[in-house]
Amino acid sequence: MKKIIIFTLLISSVLVGKAQNSKTTSSNSVPKTETSDPDNLASQFFSQVMGVAISATSNTKMYQFIYDWIGTPYRFGGNTKKGIDCSGFAKTMYDKVFNTTLLRNSRDIFSMTNPLSKEELKVGDLVFFKIKSRSITHVGVYLGDNRFAHASTSKGVVISDLDEPYYSRYFYKGGRIVESLNEE
Repeated sequence: MKKIIIFTLLISSVLVGKAQNSKTTSSNSVPKTETSDPDNLASQFFSQVMGVAISATSNTKMYQFIYDWIGTPYRFGGNTKKGIDCSGFAKTMYDKVFNTTLLRNSRDIFSMTNPLSKEELKVGDLVFFKIKSRSITHVGVYLGDNRFAHASTSKGVVISDLDEPYYSRYFYKGGRIVESLNEE
């Protein structure tokens, strides 16, 4: 319910802003400012809600997707709003936002990427973890500012910080989907 109210307020403010700017522009022939850009308002909204500095040129569709899934409970093997696991979340996001099909588990997804260091990560890249294991056991999607979205076993879909001691300890590598896979 809280998400619906916030989203409704966001849409209302965009529409009011557009109406006010169109009146100003037609009567004064003043060029539109950045604040009349609905993507900029959406970026500001997601920046505040997610705690990530999001520019007007960022992938608003990705942030909307994450916002819609925040709080979804964790369920091993799940891929619906009733419950989802980390690889299911990454797979669903890449399918809906980037029109790219990922494999189903974190190890297989890693095999589809060019490995990256933490310093090389860009928004939309994947982050991989070896949690109490010698092999990759967890995946998330990088959002910038050291934050990533993922399906946590304890909290469901959340946004976490790579510098949190737990994630910093188990971080393995980042990964960017190989270009040829994005084009298919």
